[in-house]
Amino acid sequence: MKYQSTRGGMAPLPFCDILLEGLAPDGGLTLPVALPALTPEMLESWRTLDYAELAARVLALFIDDIAPDTLQRLTRAAYAPDVFPRIAPVKPLAPGLSLLGLSEGPTLAFKDMAMQFLGQVFETVLAQRGQTLNILGATSGDTGSAAEYALRGKQGIAVFMLSPQGRMSAFQRAQMYSLQDANIHNIAIRGVFDECQDIVKALSGDLTFKSTYRLGAVNSINWARIAAQVVYYVWGWLRATKNAGDLVSFAVPSGNFGNILAGHIARQMGLPVRRLVLATNENNVLEEFFRTGVYRPRPASQTFATSSPSMDISRASNFERFLFDLVGRDPVRVKALMQELQQKGSFDLSALKPQFEDRYGFVAGSSTHADRLHTIRSVHQETGVLIDPHTADAVKVAREHLESGVPMLVLETALPAKFADTIVQAVGVDPEVPAPLRDLAQRPQRVTLMDCDARLVADYLRQHAL
Repeated sequence: MKYQSTRGGMAPLPFCDILLEGLAPDGGLTLPVALPALTPEMLESWRTLDYAELAARVLALFIDDIAPDTLQRLTRAAYAPDVFPRIAPVKPLAPGLSLLGLSEGPTLAFKDMAMQFLGQVFETVLAQRGQTLNILGATSGDTGSAAEYALRGKQGIAVFMLSPQGRMSAFQRAQMYSLQDANIHNIAIRGVFDECQDIVKALSGDLTFKSTYRLGAVNSINWARIAAQVVYYVWGWLRATKNAGDLVSFAVPSGNFGNILAGHIARQMGLPVRRLVLATNENNVLEEFFRTGVYRPRPASQTFATSSPSMDISRASNFERFLFDLVGRDPVRVKALMQELQQKGSFDLSALKPQFEDRYGFVAGSSTHADRLHTIRSVHQETGVLIDPHTADAVKVAREHLESGVPMLVLETALPAKFADTIVQAVGVDPEVPAPLRDLAQRPQRVTLMDCDARLVADYLRQHAL
């Protein structure tokens, strides 16, 4: 299995090489040269596997430069019962509508599902190669804590995580900033998430700096994250169906387009997916694209602070991977579109709009704060289940796209405890906090505050990199 860049400027490389690189050298994102297939026979043979076994089988389709027994050892460690006491349960919400519970891991968010595997595979590959890696990332809320909990104390790895000052929930901040491990560095940037991501891209795009300080990535620009997320689409499909050809739709809260991209990849591989229902909050750049065909990211000044803060994103880093498929896997055209985006601030693919749903299964909708409160309240009243505000965005849009005979699985974003203020506003009760995190607010916090300037982050890296 070899990987190429969406912009065509990289010789094909094996998995372990792209694992350690993050962005491709030409600024593009890596993708398999050819996607592996999920056949009906393969899917049927996997129905009795537990999650760790299924992960090993699915990931082996993308990874052929790690021995199968090593890969199985890594998935066993990543998805062990002491890490995930329960793993991806399906919780019915209404006829034809269920929740795929992805927030049972150590940071109570879906990103643990992929990040725990990354923590295992990074340490293993670096040890084999005798190398070190400095992870540079940006978070709008959950990526940071999931990465830091997965990589804390890992040999040969340091983490430098940028977050937008004041733009995350108090619980999210405490999860990250309370970590005292020497290899974890939290940097709060005076700006919004997109500006944090711009700094990451600027430093990762400086090939001399990247090479000198061995920069890597753990957010969804790293293909390993996407591959590990494909697993739970397969897991969910297996639990929602009885027969090989049965169709399932997935509703996904979307900010950076990584989570729903994994569903797109699974569908392209042959998983019987009817629709991929993309849900945004008031920052609806992605919803606007699927409605109009025009991709028009917004500046930081027009990025709203909302009650589903992990989706307060106006430039989706993973969108380029879908764009690559949409334009016929033509890297020349992708590169031209990204240049047009940089110069004009938008591009128009409305001529391709019929393909969005007919060929790729995408439909989209958006949600407001009032919608979130109503959805959280109605789900709680009807089922007794509390959902977080991001998941509420997806439930609201999923309800608009239900089809008879096609199960709809909503991908849970996080446990409600991470967004207590909104839950109290919706239902009048504080959400339960899991016992290991009940003293989180009282723990000492460690964070470095910086102006929004890539040079300041670069200087900090020079001083603290491995």
